[in-house]
Amino acid sequence: MGGFFGAASKNDCVTDVFFGTDYHSHLGTRRGGMTAYSEELGFQRSIHSIENSPFRTKFLSDIEGMSGKLCIGCISDTDPQPILVRSKLGIYAVCSVGIITNADALVNELLESGCANFEAMSSGSINSGDLIGALIAQKPSFTEGIKYAQEKIEGTMSLIILTKDNIIAARDRFGRLPIIIGKREDGYCLALESFSFKKLGYDTYRELEPGEIVSLTADGCEVLEAGCKDNLKICSFMWTYYGYPNAVYEGVNVEVMRTRNGEIMAENDIKAGRLPDVDYICGVPDSGTPHAIGYANRSGIPFARPFIKYTPTWPRSFMPTNQKMRNQVAKMKLIPVHELIEGKRLLFVDDSIVRGTQMRETVEFLYENGAKEVHMRSACPPIMYGCKYLNFSRSTSEMELIARQIIDELEGADGVNYILEYSDSSTERGKKLRDEICRRLKLTSLEFQSLSGTVAAIGLPECGLCTYCWSGRK
Repeated sequence: MGGFFGAASKNDCVTDVFFGTDYHSHLGTRRGGMTAYSEELGFQRSIHSIENSPFRTKFLSDIEGMSGKLCIGCISDTDPQPILVRSKLGIYAVCSVGIITNADALVNELLESGCANFEAMSSGSINSGDLIGALIAQKPSFTEGIKYAQEKIEGTMSLIILTKDNIIAARDRFGRLPIIIGKREDGYCLALESFSFKKLGYDTYRELEPGEIVSLTADGCEVLEAGCKDNLKICSFMWTYYGYPNAVYEGVNVEVMRTRNGEIMAENDIKAGRLPDVDYICGVPDSGTPHAIGYANRSGIPFARPFIKYTPTWPRSFMPTNQKMRNQVAKMKLIPVHELIEGKRLLFVDDSIVRGTQMRETVEFLYENGAKEVHMRSACPPIMYGCKYLNFSRSTSEMELIARQIIDELEGADGVNYILEYSDSSTERGKKLRDEICRRLKLTSLEFQSLSGTVAAIGLPECGLCTYCWSGRK
């Protein structure tokens, strides 16, 4: 997915941006970048691959030679960013988060209208920053150009632009991702994750509204284009999985939501009479843990950690680009606590079930180490659709999703008409889906959080949430 951080200060802010960007590393694993501006050195830019080592280790030496009172940084799961653009609006650096699903069509349209050329990456694709810059250049100002780009782009685009005078930030039209402004006595900053700047002494100033565009300088935050709260469709999966525990979006803390979510799941199991007789409630680390704590608190069953993830060298199991290697890394990371597994009946809570590959290996690992029963609860509804707004899943086809595979095998193409029934455990179709996933993953029992339960755990109106991956509703 990706994230970014920027600062405009009366003092040199490169170190702030270095640390603030590093705090977004959980949002992407491919590339990191920083660009600073000073009158003495002009624009200074550095981009590195972060697939095999953390952001901070790649940029620690770079920032020693950088300086500036204006600086931006980003973590990217896609293109090298920020890129430098020279246009009629001047020289500037730009980086974005989101996904442009109609990129090829936009490139062809621009080429046909007289845009001379684009620099192609080795894959043949166009850097999203280059495309965004070309779209912005169709209008006489940054504000008009950004609005035009957001209207033309299908998918999602939030961006920051660094000029020699300011930082311009634009939240995507539907606010699927947050942008939060921080304030300190010597300037302002912006981030996707608010905790990233609080550790640097900034206080939360405010969160941008969907479609809002602002200009940051050391002296203030100027609104260039007002946003519209009514357009909000923020990604619900940010709370369930992607967001860091300390993060706050639309006033709702991630850790608090996850704990509340687990409590709701336990309450549902108790009311339905399906609370299993187990020895421990456990979380699939890391994001499943707070959901499990909430489940344990409400059910009264002790919480335990029957296995630990060894993360010093492989902090995220999907870092390798090769799926076989990712699976192997996931397996290597699981270190059992035999005393809490052997002969025990365990209920695990995971943040989600996507393909099911790693979960199946985790369940096999538990049985190999002596588990008597393994129950599973998913902290969100069955994932039925690949995300087309934030690129959070690497799935190339919805048939890679375990729920959709099973539905297709049961009913063929007509199955898509019964998605909501399959999501509901009280229906015959819903029971069939859960039974088949249990069989494939060798689970003793399985249940998913309901969509209404997820919405209740977040605590915001459903109309302001994007639930496309679960419901197919935009």
